[in-house]
Amino acid sequence: MSLLHTSRALLSKTSSIARKAATKHNFNVPRSFTNVPTPPDSFKDGKPTLQYARALPKTFASMTNEQILQFAEMQIPEACRECIVRDIMVVDQIEYDDAMKIFKKIAETNRRGMQIYALPFYTGFGAAFTGGILSVPLVFELSTVNWFNDKFVTAEMPPLEDLERMLEVGSASWSWMEPILGQISFFLLCMQFARSQLQNLGVRPYFNWQLNMRANYLVSQFPQYDAEFLRSYSKIDKIVEPHEMSD
Repeated sequence: MSLLHTSRALLSKTSSIARKAATKHNFNVPRSFTNVPTPPDSFKDGKPTLQYARALPKTFASMTNEQILQFAEMQIPEACRECIVRDIMVVDQIEYDDAMKIFKKIAETNRRGMQIYALPFYTGFGAAFTGGILSVPLVFELSTVNWFNDKFVTAEMPPLEDLERMLEVGSASWSWMEPILGQISFFLLCMQFARSQLQNLGVRPYFNWQLNMRANYLVSQFPQYDAEFLRSYSKIDKIVEPHEMSD
């Protein structure tokens, strides 16, 4: 069992312990969601003391290993980064700042070929956006309607006095545009319904494929480090642009 899956079980167990503590109505007892012991004087009248508040970690680097594992299980990018950095420290026997330099190389490696993986998404967006824009002049703009009719339809058009208004043009072009737009609309409706069923099944064929391809590539480039940590980080990295990491 991986460390990330182990942290999930730990979180479930400690949450149960916290619920049991809550039933005792002792508000001076700290309710910890980790196995890290909390000093007994950390809370007073159900509120944190000044001494305990001063110990609040304000960066991911200052968090404990248990906290980092739990946040990594929740797919927090900074926590996934910390898992890799600390694994680098152990494997290479180096300090934090030097390990962060190696992590930056890992992050850059994970971005390789990202635009290629994003190409199908850009293509789908471009085709849908372009088709939506072009459909307007193809129905309502006279010169565009005449051009399309001459090239692809060759239907008889009404006299010019019946094409003076935009809606009149649309009425004339609708005889051949209705089957085209209607078929495209029905096709997209069916595809949308099929996609919703795949989502119900938890299936995203191409998206999951490219996630696994990227993760496998990153693991193959850095086999000395924990594969589970590398895979988790690779899969939470955005396609369009990298996540802007906080400290």
